[in-house]
Amino acid sequence: MNHDPAQGRSWQLITAALTATMGPGRDRARWTVFLCPVHEADGQHHTPSLGVRYDPAQGKTIVRCFAHCDDKDVLDKVGLRVRDMWDRLPDRNPNQPYQRGQRRPPSRAQQNQQQRVSLVDKAIEYARLPIPSKPDLGDAIGPTENVCGYLYRRADGGEEGVVVRHKTPHEHGEKKSFTQAHWTGTSWDPTGFAPIPYRLPELLDGVQTGREIYVVEGEKDVGRAMDAGQVATCNAMGAGSWTPEHAKWLHGAGRVIVVADRDRPGYHHAAKVAETLHGHVGEVRVLQAAAGKDLSDHLDAGHGFEDLEMVPYLDRHYRQPRSGPQQQRQVTRSR
Repeated sequence: MNHDPAQGRSWQLITAALTATMGPGRDRARWTVFLCPVHEADGQHHTPSLGVRYDPAQGKTIVRCFAHCDDKDVLDKVGLRVRDMWDRLPDRNPNQPYQRGQRRPPSRAQQNQQQRVSLVDKAIEYARLPIPSKPDLGDAIGPTENVCGYLYRRADGGEEGVVVRHKTPHEHGEKKSFTQAHWTGTSWDPTGFAPIPYRLPELLDGVQTGREIYVVEGEKDVGRAMDAGQVATCNAMGAGSWTPEHAKWLHGAGRVIVVADRDRPGYHHAAKVAETLHGHVGEVRVLQAAAGKDLSDHLDAGHGFEDLEMVPYLDRHYRQPRSGPQQQRQVTRSR
């Protein structure tokens, strides 16, 4: 990836956040391309579709998903804002006018993002997690088939959306993919749906009754946990898609256990979940499978929930109370 020092602050900030979250980019013609954190963060094989390039005339870094994801959504997934695409913006505080060349201190959100990325980097290094590789599956040799569907219900039990898992046979294996649909009240619309956690009615009952809550990376692991008598949830579309809107439904819980998939996207995802809950629940733990990659592998190997292991750095950090004034733990659960 091009690290030309002539490229400005916005380029350094955005490419560092994308690299930390999605892995290193590749230079292609005018663009450096990354996996898109909005629609390519599921750990599966994708051709990178997010282009980033620096425009020195504007002092701006252009972020463009060629699959038409909004740049605001892309930046939100890596903890940044639209204004971070510019090297410098005028200071909006009239009592402290911006001086050309003055270095503006990072915002609270940027500080939290930098701290989270630093912790995840240390955890990944300690665990010696390899950089994800994308196997060459060859050409498709058959039609795409639906494997199963996961129904998302609103707090009142009404249908909100569904995530459908697909598989497509290829020459050297099967390609896994997911799609979403939203229930309009009369039909299924093939679009995304409201950012609500999976198994929301059961989750709310668990929060209300003081149960431990497990946050895992996918619906399959939720089902395994629920079948074992635990209360569990996740967000739609896997790693990288958790938002503060999902987290609000867990505010006020006594203890939340974030189960990280044992890979780089899994660690980043777990840290993002923990960050949105830190200070809003009684205790946050960040744990991982004792065997295999995820909770299903852990249970298949004969281990119990009590055998989950601490994720280095992340568990120690997020189990401590958040410094500074405690935030309110009550949440208005509205759509």
